[in-house]
Amino acid sequence: MPPQQAPVTGKASRRSWFIWFTAAIVYLLSVFHRTSFGVAGLEAADRFGVGAAALSTFTVLQVGVYAAMQIPTGVLVDRFGPRNVLTAALLFLGLGQVLVAVADTYALGLLARGVLGFGDALTFVSVLRLIAAHFPGRQYAVVTSFTTAIGFLGNLAATVPLTLLLAGPGWTPTFLAAGLITAIYSAVVAGRVRDTPAGATPKAGPVNARQLARQVRTAWRVPGTRLGFWVHFSTMFAPNVLTLLWGVPFLVQGQGRPAATASALLTVFVFGSMIGGPLVGSIISARPGTRMPLVLGYLAGAAAVWAVLLSWPGQIPVGVLVAAFAFLSLGGPASMIGFALARDYNPLTRVGTATGVVNVGGFVATTLTALAVGVLLQLTGGQFRLALLAVVAVLVLGTFRMLVWWLRARAELFAAQERGEHVPVQVRRHVWDAPTRKVPSAA
Repeated sequence: MPPQQAPVTGKASRRSWFIWFTAAIVYLLSVFHRTSFGVAGLEAADRFGVGAAALSTFTVLQVGVYAAMQIPTGVLVDRFGPRNVLTAALLFLGLGQVLVAVADTYALGLLARGVLGFGDALTFVSVLRLIAAHFPGRQYAVVTSFTTAIGFLGNLAATVPLTLLLAGPGWTPTFLAAGLITAIYSAVVAGRVRDTPAGATPKAGPVNARQLARQVRTAWRVPGTRLGFWVHFSTMFAPNVLTLLWGVPFLVQGQGRPAATASALLTVFVFGSMIGGPLVGSIISARPGTRMPLVLGYLAGAAAVWAVLLSWPGQIPVGVLVAAFAFLSLGGPASMIGFALARDYNPLTRVGTATGVVNVGGFVATTLTALAVGVLLQLTGGQFRLALLAVVAVLVLGTFRMLVWWLRARAELFAAQERGEHVPVQVRRHVWDAPTRKVPSAA
């Protein structure tokens, strides 16, 4: 089990905070582009003349590209540095949104969302690598939670403001402006972001296909990485499914709510995550032993929320929807625990790869669930209560696999201590209730 390798000790510099904020704006833009179909889904269906199953393909393709690119992105970040990867991300995001603006066929629309997914895939892992390089380990979870909070401002812009813009200037001007602004911001990142603070940290060397596979396998074999994958898989997919695609159709077509009300209700996810992210980050930084209990508590609560939503007779009251969405919004903050596991169980030169592995989890779950909901809607004639059972099925699967790897991570930790290996205290506390006795360091 490799020890944690924190590149910064003490206090992060003002310059590091500025670099982080510049990069966090990239994440804000990527979240806006990612979630824009959450309120534009019905307009997209009319524009391209498609039904529910074909509409779900937009999100499945975009998120599928995102998930498939996470491990390659981690390797690219480790090899070329986050600044170069973030610059490329902005250019692809801008190009993708320009294509969305001019697309008038289903095929071109799919291509545009695929390009957006590629640009989006390059973003978050790059920002996390910057945080790992510029901030001490004790601040990692907090700064990561601040990043996600800023990202949700992009989600907020993709709800009511985007709905008003689509109803006003319209599809082409709105998405064209968004694409051009994103591409222009790449010049700011290229000029202002630096990969490391004073005292450079190492970068991974060039890798061929065999070395790449070995690097990924090495990260995947670490129990903490595998646990992080299933934490991310099980916690963040349900909010994603609702905010990326099926939230507005569920509320408008399934619940009979006006489109403006539906988009306003989705802002609950944004504000819940913005408040919950820093709160969860602060708690788990101060008390690492609470990490897995928080995840388990969220998953149990999410199961109860879905039981209420899918069994409620008739139209669900707005107050119940607000409370349910507020709780589900905590899935994003809870998923950040997976990245903390990846950071602490892997050396810095492999953190990008391990983070990419973890980030695949939630987006694989999102892809599978979004597609399943669309297919079930098509088969059931638009019965959302039946179609959304796909969310419950994926939730059960993710929770089961997470429990399996939590037990295996604990067992591996105990075995390492019995072998007399040094186990950093922050790693020991991640798996909760691990022994705290002093163990000898390895020679």
